[in-house]
Amino acid sequence: MTAEACQQLVDDHCLFKQGDRFLESAGANRDWPENRGIYHSPDKEFMVWVGEEDALRVISMQRGADINQAFTRLKAALDQLGHELEFAFDWRLGFLTTCPTNLGTAMRASVHIKIPLLSQYAGFERLCDDLGLSIRGTHGEHSEPIDGIHDISNKHRLGVTERDIYRKLHDGVKRLIELESQLMENPGLRLGDIL
Repeated sequence: MTAEACQQLVDDHCLFKQGDRFLESAGANRDWPENRGIYHSPDKEFMVWVGEEDALRVISMQRGADINQAFTRLKAALDQLGHELEFAFDWRLGFLTTCPTNLGTAMRASVHIKIPLLSQYAGFERLCDDLGLSIRGTHGEHSEPIDGIHDISNKHRLGVTERDIYRKLHDGVKRLIELESQLMENPGLRLGDIL
């Protein structure tokens, strides 16, 4: 693969990188980059990563506000894969994954959303936490937001259903958009005034 093709896949959020020091200590980077691959649809809205942090990661992305389409596509793919593959599963812990934070549904649903005003407030992280959401930059864990664009995702995977995750993300993002709109319409408002 050329350097340009590789960079384009990174820019499109389609290519994974070698793991961090924690994955290194777990042996997940062994023989990098051998025995790893990505498979994606022509429009790059659906992809499968093989040999990243977990043996298999299934990703469904959708531009725009229709997260239902991404969720429906993901469910159909997982149903089909479930007929062919046996996933590591424990009745108490749910799906077993390399990272303990993904135990349970193993599903991380996220949206990239531009909320530059709301994210400037000191209470922003607590607000997201109260909504059951996690925040990160658009280039993954430990990355910074660019131009006020944040990756907002479900905080919990254990003890919830996939539908719970979808609903929590939908309702939480809707609330963040409402608050951002109020701040845009009333520049003198403080976050405490509208919560």
